[in-house]
Amino acid sequence: MKFSYNQMRQYSAAAQRSVAMAPRGMCASSQALATGSGLKMLARGGNAVDAAVAMAASLSVVEPYSVAIGGDAFALIYLAAEDRVVGMNSSGRAPAAAELEWFTSQGHREMPTQGILPVTVPGALMGWAEAIGRYGKLGLADVFEDAIYYAQNGFPLSEVIAGEWAEAGEILAAMPGGAAATYLIDGKTPRPGQVFANPDLAATYRRIVEQGIGIFYGGELGEKIAAFAKEHGGILSNDDLAAHKVDWVEPIDLDYRGYRVLELPPNVQGITALEILNTLSGYDLAALEHNGPEHLHLLAEAIKLAFADRDYYITDPEFYAVPVEQLLSPEYGEQCRAKIDPTAAMPPPSPGLGRTSGDTVYVAAGDAEGNSVSFISSIYFHFGSGMVVEGTGITLQNRGMSFSLDPEHPNCIAPNKRTRHTLIPGMLFKDGQCLMSFGVMGADMQPQGHAQFVSNLVDFGMNLQEAMDSPRLRHMGDMEIYLEDGIPEASAEALSALGHLMDPTPTTINKVGGGQAVYRDHEQGVWLAASDRRKDGCAQGY
Repeated sequence: MKFSYNQMRQYSAAAQRSVAMAPRGMCASSQALATGSGLKMLARGGNAVDAAVAMAASLSVVEPYSVAIGGDAFALIYLAAEDRVVGMNSSGRAPAAAELEWFTSQGHREMPTQGILPVTVPGALMGWAEAIGRYGKLGLADVFEDAIYYAQNGFPLSEVIAGEWAEAGEILAAMPGGAAATYLIDGKTPRPGQVFANPDLAATYRRIVEQGIGIFYGGELGEKIAAFAKEHGGILSNDDLAAHKVDWVEPIDLDYRGYRVLELPPNVQGITALEILNTLSGYDLAALEHNGPEHLHLLAEAIKLAFADRDYYITDPEFYAVPVEQLLSPEYGEQCRAKIDPTAAMPPPSPGLGRTSGDTVYVAAGDAEGNSVSFISSIYFHFGSGMVVEGTGITLQNRGMSFSLDPEHPNCIAPNKRTRHTLIPGMLFKDGQCLMSFGVMGADMQPQGHAQFVSNLVDFGMNLQEAMDSPRLRHMGDMEIYLEDGIPEASAEALSALGHLMDPTPTTINKVGGGQAVYRDHEQGVWLAASDRRKDGCAQGY
């Protein structure tokens, strides 16, 4: 892949900063302090895995509404010396007591979105620890060093983070437990530039560093979490925590115009990004106006079809045989394209194969050895479940809300089952070489963002920063789409005429997420990177 820096074409207005470039190593995250934590690991002799985990740990302090050890974590790790990619899935399972009948007997017809009931086993901490234990060079004390410092001594809130933190103010104030005491200052969310500290979390991290993660998974911290859950009517036990394990899996992939796009297999929605690209592969997008009406119509319809499949098929493959090969086959791509009418938006489709049986942070890093890491961790909604265990600073995720309570649905809740998950790290290969680790945050936006970012690079020849910053479309559900500022008004008008409904929500709300990308220029032997203009972060190398 060649990027033009001298002739930026019509896309240059979309890029609001330069592509970062460095000879030895590169880190990118959504907050500058966290990016610095990753660089520190590289300078200390660590590798890209150490850098990625250090960034995630620091983000759990400086962007705490997005990530915590009470959440989950996933990764794609390219090991240069072995020339292979390993996939990490550290998503937590439902409690052993999570019987469908228990929820329905409590009067629930759908899973609650917040509170203690959607809390699943937190997998993030074990994922972080196993990643550095297997493939890193440093230890827990190193990767948690900055996180502990910022939690104990405080840090000034960056602007985007302060704004998104403020959106959760009412939830934090209303939730039982330690939410308000931990994450509000005098009853208010911290303002931009205000110094915020979290001494409880600092103490928790010090104990984990000193005693190991067993203190969380079955040990004293686990007992505290379980007691907290029971106090508030939950069913998560310390035995559930002790039983957690990380799954090391083979990635799934798709050839997109000669580029190999890698994602993690279900229970995550990486297959959805690949399915969007599979459908788009049959169109000559390069011949279309970028973000013109024809381009955006095809994109919206491909997303709509992929999401119909996502919402039905994706779940824990230990409980249901997700038809991955069928959904990614060239034949299925043809079937999807046959459903797209170029003159009209389609109503919400049904799953294409029928009913067969059987807030997030993303970081990327590359190092001097050529290793590349695509790493993502989250507690889902802003501050997850809203439940914070008193005296620990630990926020618990609400991933269980994605379970169905329909006994016929593949993703129906069951004991020790993993739900459909939104977190997806991505990678891109060409001619057998690992080119790039990339990701786009934002729940349902993630596969939509992956597909648009890859297409911007491959179909429209943008450079990394242009492809990242370019205005995005988001399918919101049913017939509704959102067009980010910067997409021509003529495109919106033409799409409306085709039957698409425009999301009317004020454009001050970021609905299209934020991303990072770290790219290896094999010809020059250097690292390139992009960090999304929509977030507070940056890419830095050395």
